[in-house]
Amino acid sequence: MSIEPTFSNPEGGAPGRKPRVALVFGGRSSEHAISVSTAGSVLRAIDRTVYDVLPIGITHDGRWSLTTDESSRMAITDGRLPSVEQVAESAEGQVVLPVSPASREVVWNEPGAVPKALGEVDVVLPLLHGPWGEDGTLQGLLELSGVPYVGSGVLASAVGMDKEYTKRVFDSFGLEVGPYTVVRPREWETEAGRAAARERVAGLAMPVFVKPCRAGSSMGITLVKDLSELDAAIEEARRHDPKVIVEEGLSGREIECGVLEFEDGPRASLPAEIKVGGEFEFYDFEAKYIDSSEVEVPARLTAEATERVRQLAVRAFEALGCEGLARVDFFLLEDGRWVVNEINTMPGFTPISAYPKMWEASGVPYPELIDRLLQAALRRPTGLR
Repeated sequence: MSIEPTFSNPEGGAPGRKPRVALVFGGRSSEHAISVSTAGSVLRAIDRTVYDVLPIGITHDGRWSLTTDESSRMAITDGRLPSVEQVAESAEGQVVLPVSPASREVVWNEPGAVPKALGEVDVVLPLLHGPWGEDGTLQGLLELSGVPYVGSGVLASAVGMDKEYTKRVFDSFGLEVGPYTVVRPREWETEAGRAAARERVAGLAMPVFVKPCRAGSSMGITLVKDLSELDAAIEEARRHDPKVIVEEGLSGREIECGVLEFEDGPRASLPAEIKVGGEFEFYDFEAKYIDSSEVEVPARLTAEATERVRQLAVRAFEALGCEGLARVDFFLLEDGRWVVNEINTMPGFTPISAYPKMWEASGVPYPELIDRLLQAALRRPTGLR
């Protein structure tokens, strides 16, 4: 579909020009490859008649680099995971973002060469997943720089990334969460602490899921059916995050719901249901991205249940103070209760991701979805709001 530009020229920008979008992806977290794949999908869908696009990838070691605009090189194909290093224009050059609100000029530095001005950026679309990108750190940098960006601010991003504090906030707002315990970094470093952690986990009903507390894309998760498996599962989770959360396994349907901010406030999409089949016991990384488990959109729910989960999704979005977009994950238990599992403040936009599929089914196709997110970010000021 054709998107009519609704861009209001930013202060200092040339009149009548297209808004310039810095697409930032990759990053230092274990979700690097998913972020690259997401960026490839967005590059294919964004309307170039409306927006100028500057793709910027962050390598595994944190270097900001100009990258190719060839989305096909960013896809997950035959189990091969893409990286920024594979699509970077230079192995040594580095993008430098503005560090004050006085300028939105982006500069390219390369060893032995004169710095090159790349022009102003009007809005950043941060497609990073996990720590050092989705957790409020990048959002804080952009706030300091005075550059508008898509998605939640510092606090909502940080709380949404930490599964423990997400649950604490949800619980304080009257949203039901499942039983859990947290194994903190210093606790696991002493034998007394380990014993205390094992005792708390023993108080949960088996099986339990052992997860990195501040990671996503189902990285580092282990299904533990017996306490004898606990230590190894915690060590696996700690490879991704020294802070570990252990959640009681809930028996029910896995339902997801997308939230998108419109001019009159946040609205929820039709929900989706995650169906894991074959050899997979749960929705782990391989089931999600390699084997491509089924995402049924819309979920087969009664009209009453559909309306209920959409209401709860918006309540969760508002509870954390989210902006722009989010995906809220639920369990529908056998007794009819809805339990909020977690929230994702920057959900995946890969071809198999549930978030764009849910909005497509709700009447907002992929290009329009991206346009709505960018336009909302361009309208929104940085700073306290």
